[in-house]
Amino acid sequence: MTVTEARRAPVRPPRAGRSNGQWAIDGRAPLNANEELKAADNGLNVRQRIESIYAHEGFDSIPDDDLHGRFRWWGLYTQRRPGIDGGRTAQLETSELEDRYFMLRVRTDGQSLSPAALRVLGGISTEFARDTADITDRQNIQYHWISIEDMPEIWRRLESVGLETTTACGDTPRGFLGSPVAGVAADEIIDPTPVIREIKRLYLGDPELANLPRKFKTAVTGHPSLDVVHEINDISLVGVRHPTLGPGYDLWVGGALSTTPMLAERLGAFVSEERAADVWHGVVRIFRDYGYRRLRNKARLKFLLAEWGAEKFRQVLETEYLGYALPDGPAPEPARGAGDHVGVHAQKDGRFYVGATPVVGRVGGPLFTDLAELIERVGATRVHLTAHQKLVILDVPESRVEELVAGLDELGLTTTPSPFRRSTVACTGIEFCKLAIVDTKDTAARAVAELERRFAGEDLDQPISLHVNGCPNSCARIQTADIGLKGQIVTTDDGVQQPGFQVHLGGGLASTDREEAGLGRTVRGLKVTAEQLPDYVERVIRRYQADRVEGESFAAWAHRAEEGALQ
Repeated sequence: MTVTEARRAPVRPPRAGRSNGQWAIDGRAPLNANEELKAADNGLNVRQRIESIYAHEGFDSIPDDDLHGRFRWWGLYTQRRPGIDGGRTAQLETSELEDRYFMLRVRTDGQSLSPAALRVLGGISTEFARDTADITDRQNIQYHWISIEDMPEIWRRLESVGLETTTACGDTPRGFLGSPVAGVAADEIIDPTPVIREIKRLYLGDPELANLPRKFKTAVTGHPSLDVVHEINDISLVGVRHPTLGPGYDLWVGGALSTTPMLAERLGAFVSEERAADVWHGVVRIFRDYGYRRLRNKARLKFLLAEWGAEKFRQVLETEYLGYALPDGPAPEPARGAGDHVGVHAQKDGRFYVGATPVVGRVGGPLFTDLAELIERVGATRVHLTAHQKLVILDVPESRVEELVAGLDELGLTTTPSPFRRSTVACTGIEFCKLAIVDTKDTAARAVAELERRFAGEDLDQPISLHVNGCPNSCARIQTADIGLKGQIVTTDDGVQQPGFQVHLGGGLASTDREEAGLGRTVRGLKVTAEQLPDYVERVIRRYQADRVEGESFAAWAHRAEEGALQ
């Protein structure tokens, strides 16, 4: 399957004479309730009401439009009420599913987390979030059990160390993915830090960009491991070396997963560091002006790109939004090295960076606080998060690397994880998410522990990624995993309904040891219960080991194998 075949999905044009809700073509009259909400009041304005009214008068003072709409512009969603099983997720109204507490998303945008920032993150977790904190695969920190009364103090603490929740959710430019080893890696092509900082300085919180058709995801890297999953972002700037213009970026647009997955396409344009913020601004404004707004399930940038094609998209960008032509440029080379940066690696300045692995991104307040003390003790200066739910400690003196590694192990952050612990990703799941059908974090953690036991002492010479998602929306990127699991209620042979998963096999991105990015195949009729998960994963891996040809990846085997071999 080629990249183009993998990313394409049928997109039906609107019926004759029917508006798609594109501002630049159809005007700005709202065509659905969500667009009416955004037209009535800019989502950015809700923070003032939170601080001056809701934090004082409590949860019951919050009107519906703010609670279920504009709060997202500041990273807040109501979380799932405990005790509601997954079979009722689609049957209940939001008011019946939700609790009086919030999930809060903090964006890091690839930036460094100092010991002071780690202590603030840890303090928020222990004082306001019942010790919860997760590293997401968008390099965010996600809290739960947040009360509206505590938000002004939480914002004050975050902003004291340069962190924020501005447009962490909502129909906005969401948090940026940035290379976790920016500025320090010995093999880096270009440091993306100045570009991310400039985009944030100019445009984060811009009211003109606070009403997009849907969310807009950004990734920027200059590392040859392609460590920001660039194929599944709305816009990605990927470091390349132009033969005459030097280091810069290759421009990709239109990637996103969810229920209609499509991989991004190259526009063939080379973007210099000086023009990167301008180009980003042009692409997000194309989405704002031409993105589809009539049907929310067709409102991502990928659908516009599928209609226009890369050539037209580039032409509109250059002629209508930039006012100049971009030079043609080279594509990124195949990924070199693992994009999660786990392990010990030399920096270009003689110090080291060390990648460590929590279990499926689950961390918490005490861990952040203890990590701050550890990195200060060994003379390191900062931590970055990754797009794979990992963290990387930077600037470690060579003489203190072993001490750091031992200290991380004591915190449950191993630098030499098993293949299963290293490659397993899980979304929030039914524990807190109102959309979820099944548990993910604990299910994945139990599966990892059991698979480690079953494969103890064996050499899995090919990495095999396992991604566990609680619903069809693919926050855990199930279509781009070797083994992707989509949560659903399954009926066993004896007629009992249990939490389980639909299985996708053979997906992968350029940064996950695949020669070419592609989406996984759905195994027809195959569903496994959560209890059966370790058995199934072991069975399919052992069948792969028995049937593969020399050097064949799991993804390649999964795409050529007969259906019976995948059961």
